[in-house]
Amino acid sequence: MYVKYEIVKKLKKNILLSILITLSVLAAVNTKAQRSKVLNLPTYNQQPYHFGFILAANQMLFSIKPADNLQNIKFTTEQSPDIYADSLFVYGVTSTPTPGFSIGILGNLLTGKYVDFRFIPSLSFGERLLNYKILAYKNDTSFLVNTQKSVTSTYVEFPFIFKYRSKRLNNMNAYVLGGIQYSIDLASRKKASDNETDVSIKLKRHDIYAEVGVGFDFYTNYFKFGTELKMGYGLNNILLKEDNIYSGSIDFLRSKVFMLSFTFE
Repeated sequence: MYVKYEIVKKLKKNILLSILITLSVLAAVNTKAQRSKVLNLPTYNQQPYHFGFILAANQMLFSIKPADNLQNIKFTTEQSPDIYADSLFVYGVTSTPTPGFSIGILGNLLTGKYVDFRFIPSLSFGERLLNYKILAYKNDTSFLVNTQKSVTSTYVEFPFIFKYRSKRLNNMNAYVLGGIQYSIDLASRKKASDNETDVSIKLKRHDIYAEVGVGFDFYTNYFKFGTELKMGYGLNNILLKEDNIYSGSIDFLRSKVFMLSFTFE
């Protein structure tokens, strides 16, 4: 079973609540007659295509499936050169997310009255931490080691998204979105150090994400401003297996990302 953390549970609860609220707004807006008010950019949603840019804060994290029968797997000194011990056993692996940011350009194609197709090539920067609890033995003496490995990523992302908008309620509308994203991690195999005793975690370069999200558009006199909450789930095992204690203690490693975006179109 994948390791679950309190921060992930809270994020999931908040996102589920946001989705329920947004779906309620979509239903209400589509059935409620608009009140009389001067509209900003009244023909904006009739344009066949338009462009913009996006700024976002992200939080990257891992879903971890530890190796089967992990606590009974014995690792040697050669497999863990940064811990001075005769033999080692891993008792747990967890992940800690850290804040990051993303920037991108946005292309929007009108494909239906309330449906848009969006292509948003982006550049995302982030870091994730892997925490290991290790029981080590040296000269028949045991001691507990808590060690942490940093995994930094620089992603070039190519999302293909469908967006379903509600009717405009004066100068705003709600929407839901979903799609897939292809990502290339430019920092996936970069060595953390030339020091032979510094063992780094390496990731596969390519990944595919399934993405869902909710948001609101606000129409000003000159442009459309949007706020959006989106989550992406990596579909592939991205761990690059090596003969060391850190990758050997993990069976599957998948990416997740939560993103709060601001769009200017």
